Amino acid sequence: MATFLSREVCPTIKNILLLDSEGKRVAVKYYSNDWPTNSAKLAFEKSVFTKTQKTNARTEAEIAMLENNIIVYRFVQDLHFFVTGGDDENELILATVLHGFFDAVTLILRNNVEQREALENLDLILLCLDEIVDGGMILETDGSIIAGKAATNSNMDDGASLSEQTISQALATAREHLTRSLLS
Repeated sequence: MATFLSREVCPTIKNILLLDSEGKRVAVKYYSNDWPTNSAKLAFEKSVFTKTQKTNARTEAEIAMLENNIIVYRFVQDLHFFVTGGDDENELILATVLHGFFDAVTLILRNNVEQREALENLDLILLCLDEIVDGGMILETDGSIIAGKAATNSNMDDGASLSEQTISQALATAREHLTRSLLS
């Protein structure tokens, strides 16, 4: 008789947000239908940023409640990291996801955690989000494993088919081919 954990007993993540020092998106991923439209998502991000901006979450993670959600967050330089779960989720699990995301981004950005570097490595940060959570289910929380998988996935050889490449890799390949054709 096989047993499995249903979504009701597994901790779930509603979203992971990486915002800049003005509350604008750097990288976000939503796993819940609580915010069905882009405008609802933007409004939530603005309210999260407004509620947390006066706190000092630079040395360790802080916790806030907003709209029946628990939000665990941390700030570094001009980047604000947030992980959101339902009001019945365990804060320690949410904090573990936040630390995994933060550690992975820190490794990817080689300890230079700031907005400009994050934007230059956005493809790797988005891959990290995919390695951490899938459909709200937590897959991995170890920052070094997350960063390693994201880096491995981004280093696919250029001979891979477009369906096997990430969007950023496909765009880079297309840009490279366009540049070659214009120069020849």
